Amino acid sequence: MSIEVRETNACCGAFITGIDLRQDISVDLAAELRAIWLKHKVVAFPDQALNNSDLERFTVALGGFGEDPFFGHIDGHENIAAIARKANEKTPVFAEFFHSDWSFLPVPPAGTCLFGITIPPTGGNTLFADQVAVYEHLPDDMRKQADSLMAIHSAERGYSPDGLYGEDDQKSGRSMNIIPSERARDKYNHPFVREHHETGKKALFSSLAYIQGFVGLSEEESQELLLKFYKFQSREDFIYSHKWEKNMLVMWDNRSLLHAATGGYDGYDRLLHRTTIADSRF
Repeated sequence: MSIEVRETNACCGAFITGIDLRQDISVDLAAELRAIWLKHKVVAFPDQALNNSDLERFTVALGGFGEDPFFGHIDGHENIAAIARKANEKTPVFAEFFHSDWSFLPVPPAGTCLFGITIPPTGGNTLFADQVAVYEHLPDDMRKQADSLMAIHSAERGYSPDGLYGEDDQKSGRSMNIIPSERARDKYNHPFVREHHETGKKALFSSLAYIQGFVGLSEEESQELLLKFYKFQSREDFIYSHKWEKNMLVMWDNRSLLHAATGGYDGYDRLLHRTTIADSRF
């Protein structure tokens, strides 16, 4: 059976069928899958009954493991994190703000893989916002402004001991194994507009979750700008809402997209396994 690619009706995204990811992935096949991924920015592989070793082998084939700070990992698999929520859990839904994974690292991960294990019958879609399309549709004055900005990224608000997922959150009954740390206060600067080193496309590399401000601007000026751009980059016409299925593997490009979780499945368990794909450079 040959690989088939079916595009979504949104601005990004595609489904890939005609492949069994439990089998070894050759260099040529990995290159073909990576090319499809780069083109569509987020790809989903339905009906893949993967075990943890299969997920690891796929991640290695598509680029190798990236760093996954502040997450504990599942027993026996140090590169897999469990994205979990119990049916009776009352904590806020994890990662509801649009973001690019671990953008505060010197070299953030190229991609993220998420595999559906326990999927509720309702809710839980993941939203993907195409930041290449956003950049291309920015008004001229906003694009010129974006090109000039250097953003200050940090995990402090989320993963420091007093952050959103800090010590108080750990006492609240959250299912996920999050490990807050003082390391989260580290800061790293990245251009607000990122040129993808594989595709050459420019995209907004932005996140309300991780950008603390802009170099040379006050906190008030920075927040005003962030909200101005966020309003544009999270417009519905730039968003693909992905519905999960059991045994579905999804891989997205953190350099081209922002993503956000949604709730709506209270009363149901939810479990996905996650790996990150390393990048060679920013």
